[in-house]
Amino acid sequence: MLEVAKKTILFGIGALSFTKEKGEKMVKELVEKGKWSQEEATALVAGIMIKGTEEKEALAKILNEELDQARQNLGLVTREELEALKARVERLEQTLIK
Repeated sequence: MLEVAKKTILFGIGALSFTKEKGEKMVKELVEKGKWSQEEATALVAGIMIKGTEEKEALAKILNEELDQARQNLGLVTREELEALKARVERLEQTLIK
């Protein structure tokens, strides 16, 4: 079970770092060696590219959620909350000046 998890994680990391150039090189090598047809190799690389994009999006979502949770745990305010407070203070100051 641990080995499957390890392979899954490594695949995810590999998919994240897989670039178009690496994919094109991989297609060329597979086709030249006669192991795959052009269509099969291209489909494989396209699938890896899609998986990489999905992994990047999933990782970004997890990171954003973790950062938001950390911000909340530390009691930090968002930029929007800070701007709202600034606007409120300005309105109160204007009220006191009148």
